[in-house]
Amino acid sequence: MWVLLLLAQAQYDWIVVLGAAQYGGRPSPALERRLLTALELYRKGLAPRIAVTGGKAPGDHLSEGEVGCRYLLERGVPPEALLCEEKSQTTFENLLFLKGRVSGRLLLVTDAPHLPQALFLARLLGLKAEGHPVPGRYPLSYWAREALYRLWLYLGLKPLPRSIASPGIPGSLARAP
Repeated sequence: MWVLLLLAQAQYDWIVVLGAAQYGGRPSPALERRLLTALELYRKGLAPRIAVTGGKAPGDHLSEGEVGCRYLLERGVPPEALLCEEKSQTTFENLLFLKGRVSGRLLLVTDAPHLPQALFLARLLGLKAEGHPVPGRYPLSYWAREALYRLWLYLGLKPLPRSIASPGIPGSLARAP
C-alpha cells in the first residue's frame, strides 16, 4: 500500500528536457545525456509525454528541440507523446515558450549544476515543476557559473539574454557544455 502511494505521488504530466547544443543533427554529449535520462524516466512511466526544448544556434539548420525529438522517436517514443519546442535560446525561454503548451506537473531534466536555476525560473513563471538532475562529472567552473547566476536571479535581476551575456557577467542562460 505504501509503495502504491509513493508511485501515485511520483507521476508527472510532462518530462521536460531542457535544451543543449546539437551538432549537424546529432545531440551534443550534454543533450544526449539529458535525452537518455528522460527516456529512462518515460519508460518507467513517470510521465506520458516528453517536451524537448531548444532553438537553433547561428548557422544551424536544425533546432535542438527537433534533434532531440528525432532522437527519442528513433528510440520508440511515439510522436503523439512528444512536443518539440524549437525557438528558445535560453533556459528562461525554454520554459517561457512551453508555458501554455504544457500543463500540470512537470519534471525538468537537466545537468545537476543547472537544475537549481531551471527550477527557480520555472517557479518564477508559475510552472509546477520538480527536477531530475542528470548525473555526471561536471567541472567546478560550471557549478560556480550556475551558482553566480542563481545569485543574480535571487537578487531580483532579470534573466540575461544570451546575446548580451559575457564572461564578466554572472552566468547567462547559455547552454551547458
